Amino acid sequence: MAVAEDLGVEHDTVLYMKEPPDRETLEHIVSILEDPVEDLVRKDSRFKKLDLNPDDYVDNPQAVVDLLLQQKALMQRPVVIRGDKAIIGRPKARIAEFLAG
Repeated sequence: MAVAEDLGVEHDTVLYMKEPPDRETLEHIVSILEDPVEDLVRKDSRFKKLDLNPDDYVDNPQAVVDLLLQQKALMQRPVVIRGDKAIIGRPKARIAEFLAG
């Protein structure tokens, strides 16, 4: 992750399409996510093609976890975890602010 490298922050990069997070990992992420849990789901053309309703994921961590276990490509990224907090790193400027804090 270029932002972390630029800041000199040691980090691990997980290629979620090759190594998708399991239920326990996703449940941990949603439990520490500072953003609304529904933001972890990409509402892109694939989401629309699957005829999903965005309202089904609002304040619904279990629905988000279940969906991402079935449709890993719908996971919004990057997810940045530091200690016991996580954010969705969009826009990129949020990453630097989060890691500096």
